[in-house]
Amino acid sequence: MVSKTDDIPASVPDCNPVDLADEAGDGAQDGKETSKTRLKDSCGCGHSADTAMVNGNGAHEHNEEAESKQDGNGEADGAEESNEQEVIVIQDTGFTVKIQAPGTEPFDLQVSPQEMVQEIHQVLMDREDTCHRTCFSLQLDGNVLDNFAELKSIEGLQEGSLLKVVEEPYTVREARIHVRHIRDLLKSLDPSDAYNGVDCNSLSFLSIFTDGDLGDSGKRKKKGSELEQIDCTPPEHILPSSKERPLVPLQPQNKDWKPMQCLKVLTMSGWNPPPGNRKMHGDLMYLYIVTVEERHVSVTASTRGFYLNQSTTYTFNPKPANPSFLSHSLVELLSQISPAFKKNFTALQKKRVQRHPFERIATPFQVYSWTAPQVDHAMDCVRAEDAYTSRLGYEEHIPGQTRDWNEELQTTRELPRKNLPERLLRERAIFKVHSDFAAAATRGAMAVIDGNVMAINPGEETRMQMFIWNNIFFSLGFDVRDHYRELGGDAAAHAAPTNDLNGVRAYGAVDVEGLYTLGTVVVDYRGYRVTAQSIIPGILEREQEQSVIYGSIDFGKTVVSHSKYMELLDKTSRPLKVQRHNVLNEKNETVELCSSVECKGIIGNDGRHYILDLLRTFPPDLNFLPVDGEELSPESQRQGFPRQHRHRLACLRQELIEAFVEHRYLLFMKMAALQLMQQKANKDSNKGDAPAITEASTETSDAAQTQTTATDSSGATDVPTDGTSQTENAAAASQAATDGEENSSKPATNGPLDPAAVPNGECKSPLEDPKSREVVLNACKAVGSISNTSFDIRFNPDIFSPGVRFPDDSADDVQKQKQLLKDAAAFLVSCQIPSLVKDCLDHSALPMDGATLTEALHQRGINVRYLGTVLEFVDKTPAKAQLEHFYRIGISELITRCAKHIFKTYLQGVELSALSAAVSHFLNCFLSSFPDAVAHLPPDELVSRRKNRKRRNRVPGGGDNTAWASLTPSELWKNIASEAQSYYHFTIQCESVDQVVEKYNLHKINLLREISVKTGIQILIKEYNFDSRHKPAFTEEDILNIFPVVKHVNPKASDAFHFFQSGQAKVQQGFLKEGCELINEALNLFNNVYGAMHVEICACLRLLARLNYIMGDHPEALSNQQKAVLMSERVLGIEHPNTIQEYMHLALYCFANGQLSTALKLLYRARYLMLLVCGEDHPEMALLDSNIGLVLHGVMEYDLSLRFLENALTINTKYHGARSLKVALSHHLVARVYESKAEFRSALQHEKEGYTIYKNQMGEAHEKTKESSEYLKYLTQQAVALQRTMNEIYKNGSSASITPLKFTAPNMASVLEQLNIINGIIFIPLSQKDLENLKAEVQRRQQLQELGKSEEPIEYSPLELEDKIPID
Repeated sequence: MVSKTDDIPASVPDCNPVDLADEAGDGAQDGKETSKTRLKDSCGCGHSADTAMVNGNGAHEHNEEAESKQDGNGEADGAEESNEQEVIVIQDTGFTVKIQAPGTEPFDLQVSPQEMVQEIHQVLMDREDTCHRTCFSLQLDGNVLDNFAELKSIEGLQEGSLLKVVEEPYTVREARIHVRHIRDLLKSLDPSDAYNGVDCNSLSFLSIFTDGDLGDSGKRKKKGSELEQIDCTPPEHILPSSKERPLVPLQPQNKDWKPMQCLKVLTMSGWNPPPGNRKMHGDLMYLYIVTVEERHVSVTASTRGFYLNQSTTYTFNPKPANPSFLSHSLVELLSQISPAFKKNFTALQKKRVQRHPFERIATPFQVYSWTAPQVDHAMDCVRAEDAYTSRLGYEEHIPGQTRDWNEELQTTRELPRKNLPERLLRERAIFKVHSDFAAAATRGAMAVIDGNVMAINPGEETRMQMFIWNNIFFSLGFDVRDHYRELGGDAAAHAAPTNDLNGVRAYGAVDVEGLYTLGTVVVDYRGYRVTAQSIIPGILEREQEQSVIYGSIDFGKTVVSHSKYMELLDKTSRPLKVQRHNVLNEKNETVELCSSVECKGIIGNDGRHYILDLLRTFPPDLNFLPVDGEELSPESQRQGFPRQHRHRLACLRQELIEAFVEHRYLLFMKMAALQLMQQKANKDSNKGDAPAITEASTETSDAAQTQTTATDSSGATDVPTDGTSQTENAAAASQAATDGEENSSKPATNGPLDPAAVPNGECKSPLEDPKSREVVLNACKAVGSISNTSFDIRFNPDIFSPGVRFPDDSADDVQKQKQLLKDAAAFLVSCQIPSLVKDCLDHSALPMDGATLTEALHQRGINVRYLGTVLEFVDKTPAKAQLEHFYRIGISELITRCAKHIFKTYLQGVELSALSAAVSHFLNCFLSSFPDAVAHLPPDELVSRRKNRKRRNRVPGGGDNTAWASLTPSELWKNIASEAQSYYHFTIQCESVDQVVEKYNLHKINLLREISVKTGIQILIKEYNFDSRHKPAFTEEDILNIFPVVKHVNPKASDAFHFFQSGQAKVQQGFLKEGCELINEALNLFNNVYGAMHVEICACLRLLARLNYIMGDHPEALSNQQKAVLMSERVLGIEHPNTIQEYMHLALYCFANGQLSTALKLLYRARYLMLLVCGEDHPEMALLDSNIGLVLHGVMEYDLSLRFLENALTINTKYHGARSLKVALSHHLVARVYESKAEFRSALQHEKEGYTIYKNQMGEAHEKTKESSEYLKYLTQQAVALQRTMNEIYKNGSSASITPLKFTAPNMASVLEQLNIINGIIFIPLSQKDLENLKAEVQRRQQLQELGKSEEPIEYSPLELEDKIPID
């Protein structure tokens, strides 16, 4: 099995050379993050000229840079030029070879010199005419080619060489591979693997809405002339203000999926394995087959191929039947004995190759679907065999099956990384091993919880058991042996694994050579949390006390250190902002550490230095850690902090640390600049009394400092002054930019890479001058820098850890660190939360569901435990009405998370046989209006007679336990309210689901989706009646499955990401062509690392499509966007907010390509998904409805069009304020439709509204205002003309002479122009002169930055530092 999946990525680039060349390109490193911001700009950035180029990411630039820190291996950002040189080396030119397979005409195949021979094998196994062959060799001039040789190393292989496909004799292994491959071909259109969440299959529905492919190969090309044939009526349930939210349309039935049956049964025969005498005749195994014509046959797989034998079900007769039809391939044999097989198999393969490759390539990590239809369970020999071999603990008995995960994970890290090809190879290997490890760990964790793995300490009680399976170590998230007693018991034991995973992620991203972390995956399944880790060689043989040579195994009572570890960890100290510090051990000796005490260093038997238990990599969050005798800053106290939390492991997020340091850096630069200016003023004004003024200046700075360190701002109102919003703070930001921007390292404002490098450069040289030294010293003190000569903020993660003691000589330092932690906690409350809310108000952050909300919080470093605080803040915001969507999503997230916490413990008491009954009972209590939901206990006939026998090997926590059945809806909602209070400190005053839905305007279907996705429940797709008071909504038959929820590390493609970024930068400067080339390059590199499917490829393709569109290449835009949609469906999920966005973009490009009905279908699909995910009341819905309305206007469906446009107008007015330009545009669009309907009075009314807004916002002289007033004049003329005609008719009756009225049917160009405007795409008609000016301007800026760069090393006087500040 392994071999098959392993080769897939390798084979992809060839299955369809033409479109896979760029097919497998990949997307932005910060995959989700940036893509989210980028999408939003497209609709949120108004249409100001500076964002015109491509939904300008202007405001979000630092966002992307902040992401890039993750690949902190400095050498990765070597000068770009060299990078581009290197790339050229990789892209060797391909050549064509001829391939001759038995029984087919020779055909040409495009190959590249880097490919292995094996990849040609894969291509042949995928091609329609050769797909049934698996056991063959390729020969050139009679010589067999080695499967693992690269093509360039083969002598005599050149353009036009003829490769012969030669059938080889089978072995048992080859015969198994062959049967498995045939089974895969037969199942290739069957979606059941995607529903069951196996083998990295996932769903995609795009092709249903586009009738197959969109390109020229599409089934039909409609031109604008064929308007009449389009059926534009949207389904009832997606019309504005429709109340029903059906579930069934989520997964439309694909007619291709009713599989054409080729065989009834294909399975291993009960006569296996062949007895000795038959083995000596070459029998390898026996198959049992039932054809569609009901013919039962028994087949022998022998070394020479497959033939019919004379065995029946009950008698063994291995002699060949007459005729025996010996064939080298099973397909050829079956085609001879079953006409139906021959016909259907050919048709099936035709369909299979017509599907877009992205619909069938495996995804890197498994995606689960929370709904599924009832799928028939068919007989499947391969699935059955897998279940008994690789899936349970049998793996040990199969040689070569178990993988030494630790060795693989660490060896890939050790690969060389000096130049681009090496780095690509390394990153590709790391990524592949990680995704395989995540899959294996998930399977193992499920086997452990399902009770299929023997514990290594079977005598202990179940919660204390540990397991080893497939070379992976599994432990349960319970507090074993009171390890976490001080920290919060089981709650801490549940939080520790995710903290540890974040630590592993952070150290992995810093990527220090010689420092190793464990492969770590955290799996939540059936209410249990399982941590899966790779195993350090030798650790199981030794006692922990002997092996730990760095850190502490008892939370700091005994501590040891080690010089090699200090040296390695010191390299991570700056990027992770961890301060070196001393602690006392049990003998009161000082021990130096460069991490938290729990972080343990163990040297494995392989000689590698491992660190594990990284749960306190980041400093504690004091808002949730009450400490006796410590006062938090006023900002925190005002919000009611510190609060008691479930456990004492609450840490700040890495993103918060980054933001805090960046914020402090701007502050530092401002203070230094301020004082230097004062000094300069002193010097100039009067040499004599300089000292006095300097005193004063220090004091002012101190005043500033007390105000800022207190917590960087006094309350939310004056946040912006503090440089949180870099954009407004022009001086600080621009100067921070010139300081660091074009520096060979990352921008300085970026903290992450190394915040100190640049500023040190800045400040060291002026230090010869004592005055400036004093300035820097003051600024350092003010911002809490750990160094007095340069800006450098780091945190000591052990502060406030119970049990850790510090030596007396570091008392000052500890005090300083405590203050820093209080400041960081206050910064979160007083800056980050308000800035999130501000971003939501100006729509640069637009969460649509729980996942995107969580992402928005995390991006700004806000933990989800602050959700209650965030919601309270929104509640108190004056503009609360414009945040209603945010508030609603927040409430639903808070409620479903509380329900998830309760569900977790609820499930632990349920035994396996009652699982579906228990889950459906819980959902009834949670969502159904039925007041007395009664649980159905499993029927008695299944309950064993002899109940009194104690069962030995129980599943963790499992017992004959029916406590779950007594849960009632009112009790559950009481628990949810108290959970909200105790965990989120938020009050929900509701006793039932109906009250909640009523009070917060939620939808039950959205709640159902959120809880299912969070807990891994899969339900039957049908219409549920939640509101019936007579019967419960769910029965146990509706619960189809329960999946694991998996957290793991996502290794990144750093070089590709740098290309992607420079491409974006170029695009923002207006160099579209160059940007496009860089992004194409990024695509190739991403492809090289991730294979064909990945979130980041998705972002890359979307941007590429957008660029193609702007540069006028509509078909290319369409093809790239189609790939982006498919990939988003497959990798993120069919109803993920990103997927909805992708659908909208695709609809626009379809419209531009004249495929109007497809564009409408796609927009309707997007609207349906959006209703399902977040409901109608959302700012994004306004954009979607404007799109739908415009397209309907274009196809002259005026009444429908008005319904959507007027809804968009309402939503825009609500979320952007009645005076916003978006609203003016909405008025204009509505007016145009009324004009087309000849209802001039309504048209005038709307256009007047729009005109007033333009006049007030932009002034009389602005072109928009002028355009609007022209249009008003035109409408007035039309209205007058119409009135005249009407009067004429009244007066003269039928003899009236009527001047024909001009009715304007909309022309496609004008509709497209409006579509572009609302989607934030503006084509600037630039004259030649404008272009030249623009280029000159950009060059001028670059020169200034160059200047800035060259000045850095030679800086003697403080004058220069100060002169550089204003440059922009």
